[in-house]
Amino acid sequence: MDELPRRVYGAFADDPTPRRGHVYRELFGGPLDGLLVDVTGWTETERATGAALRTDIGQYGPGGRAVYAPRLEDARVWEWQDDAC
Repeated sequence: MDELPRRVYGAFADDPTPRRGHVYRELFGGPLDGLLVDVTGWTETERATGAALRTDIGQYGPGGRAVYAPRLEDARVWEWQDDAC
């Protein structure tokens, strides 16, 4: 069975696939589970911190955020921490 292409958080619906030459982190758990977030151009400090990403499907609905932070054992994967408003 062929694997479906990965989708990028915040990408346009007409082409949500990863772009060559970009750097991504995989989101694990929470409302954005399975998506990739494009961290191209982020500083090492920003990448090491994680992010609070807007989402309408989290605990707080439209305008809410899902908080993700790098895994200790593999910083390429960001694990869901909590939802925030």
